[in-house]
Amino acid sequence: MKVTRETVTGWLQAAPLTVALLGFLVAPIITIVIVSFWQATEFSIIPAFSLENYEFLFGSPVTYKVFAATFKYAFLTWAMTLAIGFTVAYYLAFHIRSQTMQIALFLLCTIPFWTSNIIRMISWIPFLGRNGIANQTLISWGVIDEPLEWLLYSDFSVILAFVHLYTLFMVVPIFNTMMRIDRNLIEAARDNGASGFQTLVHVIIPLTKPGIMIGTIFVLTLVMGDFITVRFMSGSQRANVGRLISNDIALLQYPSAAATAVVLLCTVLIVIGILLRFVNIRKEL
Repeated sequence: MKVTRETVTGWLQAAPLTVALLGFLVAPIITIVIVSFWQATEFSIIPAFSLENYEFLFGSPVTYKVFAATFKYAFLTWAMTLAIGFTVAYYLAFHIRSQTMQIALFLLCTIPFWTSNIIRMISWIPFLGRNGIANQTLISWGVIDEPLEWLLYSDFSVILAFVHLYTLFMVVPIFNTMMRIDRNLIEAARDNGASGFQTLVHVIIPLTKPGIMIGTIFVLTLVMGDFITVRFMSGSQRANVGRLISNDIALLQYPSAAATAVVLLCTVLIVIGILLRFVNIRKEL
């Protein structure tokens, strides 16, 4: 293989990014994998190869329950954010003609991101609480006779917070993909007698698949790795894999936490791999 000046220049240009990826992505993952095979006692960590962390992890029924809860939160959040995100993106892309208005409304969607996730999440607590705004309003309207206990510190409140936190991650890629659709295709579908619903199903949705897939990857990975939301919005009554890792770290059980993190990482990569089998994002974009 002949090395040309252009090849050397390309390598030099890629070197900083390669070093950054190796130092901040690959090296930490390798470290976590190595630590996951170490042993640990109540007072010390023993850097000796062992499979006991994985044996305990896969041998405990709690692990499967926690992973099932994680998948449940991820699936329900994905379904709701997809419904909301697609509707918002569709409205902005096809019903708002003015580009200035599109930008204004899009920026309006980003306003919640001007504050931290924790503040936005905790703001639901006084609203959903037993004596919160939601219960008091429903009682004053005569809809209910006593406060609803399941509004807060339940799966409902956890999923509601997830949807609130991550819907924009679904709106942005779908909206970006919709804006790239050639409007002549939509006009051609209408000229050929397609109804609005048929145009949506056979033209817009297929062309929006890359954006939907990117939004899906964002939402699923964020939800499956989140633990703060589950802790606060469930009142520590629910758990997911992120909380399992957090609890092990709090107890200084780093090898156990690393093993759980490795399993979670592999699970997420498998899910992403399955999703990418349906759409070739690089080719579509």
